[in-house]
Amino acid sequence: MPYDIRMGEHHHSFELTETERRDWLRLIRTEHIGPATFRQLLHKFGSAREALEQLPSLGSSKRRFMPPPEETVLAELDAAEAINARYIASCEPEYPALLRHIHDPPPLICACGDISLFHKQAVAVVGARNASAAGRQIAAMLASDLGASDIAVVSGLARGIDGAAHSAALETGTIAVVAGGIDVIYPPEHGELTREIARRGLVISEMPPGYRPTGRDFPRRNRIISGLSRGVVVVEAAQKSGTLITARYALEHGREVFAVPGSPLDPRSHGTNRLIRDGATLIETADDILESLKAPLRQPAFMESEDFSETELLPEDSLMDSQKEVLSLLSFTPTHRDALIRSSELPSHLINQLLLELVLTGDAEEHTGGRYTLSAS
Repeated sequence: MPYDIRMGEHHHSFELTETERRDWLRLIRTEHIGPATFRQLLHKFGSAREALEQLPSLGSSKRRFMPPPEETVLAELDAAEAINARYIASCEPEYPALLRHIHDPPPLICACGDISLFHKQAVAVVGARNASAAGRQIAAMLASDLGASDIAVVSGLARGIDGAAHSAALETGTIAVVAGGIDVIYPPEHGELTREIARRGLVISEMPPGYRPTGRDFPRRNRIISGLSRGVVVVEAAQKSGTLITARYALEHGREVFAVPGSPLDPRSHGTNRLIRDGATLIETADDILESLKAPLRQPAFMESEDFSETELLPEDSLMDSQKEVLSLLSFTPTHRDALIRSSELPSHLINQLLLELVLTGDAEEHTGGRYTLSAS
């Protein structure tokens, strides 16, 4: 059965066969193919197997695509199974619905624990790693009270606020999104907490088991934290904190952003206070959050542009004027594809087609959150 890229409420989800799961894993583990390019390739070719077979002919002198051998993905699947984890594809009914509809959902997530938590309403509680005692106490209070109202608490298993929120929600349900492999304990002092969440809650990752995270992996993780959640609560964040990336994704995903105010004398409150000035909802208790969740989801900051109608790959030997136009709009600063649509006034299906072609030829790079740059190579 071909993968239906536009799986909304009128499209039926379906289970992958084990062969299809291996093909999906090989395709997303291919260098230079991110979640958005993955989705476009599946839509174009109908299956990961066909996309894999076509990859050699789609490359250029700048870029060659080398999918990992099947033995590599079999070993990855076996490593997950050895720790009682499993892979869930974005087309499958157990995949979290809210996450499926962000710009670049992980095609596969590795999950260990209680999968039913994906189907509870969820709120993220995130914040500073070097959190104050008061900040940890507030995070724990909010997480505990949200859990008592049958809300799953999502966070990133970092030091400080994340750890306090996870610990307080162990009894009621918490989801830890990790930047590395699902079996890689980070930070080291969260070993016992990670094991408890895997036993009583849910630990997930889009990376292979054994993968050790680098700096660029944390923003990728943050989009999943936001994507899973109806809202994101920020408890302490410095002016340039990575936590604010999660808040930015929340706005792009059309999710609520909540912030706990703090003293202007504490640098850990500068980011949260700025969020409030910029329009985030000031909260003091879980009731403030629960009240806001009664409203429908907001319009995303970026309009959804996943229009794949009429998509055809451009001939490799001819750069159309529109392709040159898109290329001229790109720079080494990541630009969202919806911004490209607005700047060029080209239809979204053509922008998607052109970006796919530019990634395949090695002229552009895909980045997290539906953003693209010129290729550095």
